[in-house]
Amino acid sequence: MSAGPLSEGEEKRPGHPRARAGGLDTPADAALLAAHCAGDPDAFDQLVRRHSRDLWAIALRTLGDPDDAADAVQEALVSAYRRATTFRGDAAVRTWLRRILVNACIDRIRYERVRPTVPWPERDLPSRRPEPAVEVATRMAVGKALARVPVEQRLAVVLVDVQGYSVAEAAAILEVPVGTVKSRCARGRARLAVLLGYLREES
Repeated sequence: MSAGPLSEGEEKRPGHPRARAGGLDTPADAALLAAHCAGDPDAFDQLVRRHSRDLWAIALRTLGDPDDAADAVQEALVSAYRRATTFRGDAAVRTWLRRILVNACIDRIRYERVRPTVPWPERDLPSRRPEPAVEVATRMAVGKALARVPVEQRLAVVLVDVQGYSVAEAAAILEVPVGTVKSRCARGRARLAVLLGYLREES
């Protein structure tokens, strides 16, 4: 069954039949990267516009600080720009870009000792909205707790639980087996549960 035309403004999501064929890119991303390698001065800018929002969200929720997140995204994009000819096409361009970003975030965490202060996303807060002061305190507490989760577990939790990637997609981005992502998520969630147990008691 063929897919109908995309409506105006509709994005090609990973699950859309035109967004992926056999787990690889549609011609769109791959063609843009190829055009960039061939000397097209605008192709890479189009890729940046298409993926920058998600890259920014991953960096911010991993590093916590907007300035550090911006630096990590910039470093990742510069690296991707320079390394475009090394792209082998064995994964989606979006996955390749996120791998580069994850490595940039890990470098910042390990070598610059960045500590996340990122607020937890809306959907992970209680459905009954607390008082603003309580909500801010909760978000700060979660951010501090997340900072105490080992970086490998933190990245898995951010990708799967915060950004909504499937375990298989997160495994491709992190370049680890699916079972490793599941294990890291489980350990990360367990650690967060212990660190944030007092919030449940107070509620």
